[in-house]
Amino acid sequence: MALHPNIDPGLAEALAAGPLPVSDLRGMRPEDVPGLRVQVEAAFAAMAPLELDGQVAIEDRTVPGPEGAPDLRLRIYRPAGQRGAVPGIYWIHGGGMMFGNLEAEDPWLVDYAVQVGCVVVSVEYRLAPEHPHPAPVEDCYAGLLWTAKNAAELGIDPERLAVAGVSAGGGLAAGTVLLARDRGGPALAFQLLICPMLDDRNTTPSSQEFTEAVVWDRAANLLGWASLLGDDAGTDGVSPYAAPARATDLSGLPPAYVDVGELEVFRDECIDYAQRLVRAGVSTEFHLYPGAFHGFDMVLPDVEISRRAVAERMVALRRALLR
Repeated sequence: MALHPNIDPGLAEALAAGPLPVSDLRGMRPEDVPGLRVQVEAAFAAMAPLELDGQVAIEDRTVPGPEGAPDLRLRIYRPAGQRGAVPGIYWIHGGGMMFGNLEAEDPWLVDYAVQVGCVVVSVEYRLAPEHPHPAPVEDCYAGLLWTAKNAAELGIDPERLAVAGVSAGGGLAAGTVLLARDRGGPALAFQLLICPMLDDRNTTPSSQEFTEAVVWDRAANLLGWASLLGDDAGTDGVSPYAAPARATDLSGLPPAYVDVGELEVFRDECIDYAQRLVRAGVSTEFHLYPGAFHGFDMVLPDVEISRRAVAERMVALRRALLR
C-alpha cells in the first residue's frame, strides 16, 4: 500500500523501517476475526515485559456485570505511595468492538497512573460479534457503577472520576457517559475520547475516503459495526449508546477532550462530535493530528508526533482532575 502524501514524515520513516508491531487489520472478513484475535494477542504478548519499578501496583478484580450477565474482570492500577483520595480514570480498551483485552493496555495505563497520579480502573467488556449491542456498553456501564460505588476503597475521589477510551473504547466511553447522564449517575468530571469510533452510518467524507489506510480502513470499520449491530448497522433507530454520533442531545455531559488523526476513517465523525459538544455547552478540547493514521501513537510510540499526542492528553487530564 502506498502511503498517503500527507503522512507525517516521522511516521513514514518508522513505517519504512519495518512492519508494525501489531497485526494489520485492513480488509479483514468475518471469518478472519478468530485468527486475528490470536495474532493481536500474540503480538502484544511478545512485546517487552512491563517494568513497573515499584511505581504502580496492579490488581485484578471480578465484579458483578449487568443484571443477568456474566461477571466482569477489572484491572486496577494504583500509583505507589498513594496518600488519600486521588483522581480516578475509568478506562475502556480499543479493538474495533471485536478485539482487545486488559493485558494489552498495561503500558499506557501505567503511564496514566504515574504521570497523572491517579487510580486507573480498566474494564474487560464482552466482544462482538459473539456479544452484540448492548452487551459491550452495558458491561462498561456496570464496571463504572462498581468503580464509583467502591471509590473510597479504591482510593478514588468520586468528584474527580473521568471516563476514557481509545478507538472502539473511545466510542464506548462516549456511550457510557451518555448512559451515566441518562440514568442519573454516577457523576463524572471528564471524558477523554481518543480517536473514538462513533458513527455506524459510515457516510462522512473520511469514512468514504480511506478505503486504504494504515491499521484500520473502511472495510474493517464496516465489519466492526456489523459485528456490533448486525443488520441494523447504518439503519434508522440505532441506539446512541451504541453509536454516540446518533445522540440528538449532548447537553449536560462532562467536559471533553477529543483527538483524532488526519488520515483515518474516524476523522470527520470526531470533528463533528467535538463541534456538537461545544454547541451543546460542553467545554471541549479538540486535536486533529496532521499526517497521523489511526492508533499511530500506540503502534509507533517513539515518533515525535506520538509523544506529543500522549503529552497533550496528560496535560488535559491533569488540568481536569488535579484540583
